[in-house]
Formats: sequence, C-alpha cells, structure tokens
Amino acid sequence: MSTEPLYLASASVRRRELLAQIGVPCQRLVCSVDEQQLAGESAEVYVLRVTADKVQAGLAQVADGAVVLAADTAVVLGEQILGKPVDRQQGLEMLRALSGREHRVLTAVAVAQHGRCLSQLVETRVWFRGLSEAEIEAYWASGEPRDKAGGYGIQGLGAVFVERIDGSYSAVVGLPLMETAQLLAQFGVACWQQRGLR
Repeated sequence: MSTEPLYLASASVRRRELLAQIGVPCQRLVCSVDEQQLAGESAEVYVLRVTADKVQAGLAQVADGAVVLAADTAVVLGEQILGKPVDRQQGLEMLRALSGREHRVLTAVAVAQHGRCLSQLVETRVWFRGLSEAEIEAYWASGEPRDKAGGYGIQGLGAVFVERIDGSYSAVVGLPLMETAQLLAQFGVACWQQRGLR
C-alpha cells in the first residue's frame, strides 16, 4: 500500500471530511479550472470534464508519483444544471423549482498518478417533498444554501426536504465513498479496512 499522502484537488471541506470518514488522510490543493458548461454539453459530460480538469491541475502541482483525487457534483433538474445560487432571488427560485419534484445529482470522481487516470460517474435520484414559501424563505435565511450546488445541503438543514433518494447518499454530499474507495485501491491508497490488515 502507498505511504504517500493523497492530494485532494478541491477546496471542499465536505470532501475532506468524507475521505476522513473512510480513513483516508489527504492534503488539499487549490486548483482553479473553468467550470462553465460548454454549448451543447450534457450534464454527464460536463461533470466528467470538470473533474478531469481538476485532477490534471492537481497533478501539475505535486511531485511525480503522487496520487491526486478530484471530484465535481452537479444538481440537474430536467436537463438544466443548477449551480451555486448567485443571490437570494436565484436561491429561492431553485428551491421553488425543486419543490415536490425529482432531480438528479451527478458526481464524478477521478484519481490520477503518473499520467494514469481513472474516473467514475455516479448518478443519484433525489425526491423533494413539497415546500411552503415560508420554509423556502427560512431556509435561505439560514445561510446554508449559499455555497451549495442546487441551493441545498442534504447533510445539513436541507435534509428535512428530502423525501427519498435512489443511489449514493455520500455522492449527493460530494463524494461517492464506495466508488472512491475502489478507485483509490487501484492506486495503492488504502482506506480503513485495508489499514487494519497491515
């Protein structure tokens, strides 16, 4: 198993916490990539492309042999990607649009080392119950939606809106843990159960 630290090409505190949950320490890298969706680009292709760009930007910052992980998450309603709300009006509109409907959360994860890169895309379907205008206003006022794709956090206060999900809960938070552990194992990066066997 690798004794080198894993580098996380993401500023996301949630992704670092998810890696810690499965016993994988990491060092964060700050990577700036263009996250604009291209004309005609599907949500699936978009998420995979941005993730690949992030992992390559991370590789450019580390020594040869280092393992880098990157991920990207998109909330998709119909065919529209809902990013982080830019202001209160957009945040409220997102929540109204999600109310009483199903949406998809796409999370791509990529692991790379020495020019070798493996990636996986995970889709989770999420159903919101109907939300009242008072709930929508109160949730925005809490401050939680401001930095969240789709304007909500399933791991926080927004959990009370989620009727059910079909797929990976951790992928909705920001990192599909089962798939991530399988990818990391192919690069010799152990999570908790392999560490216990050493």
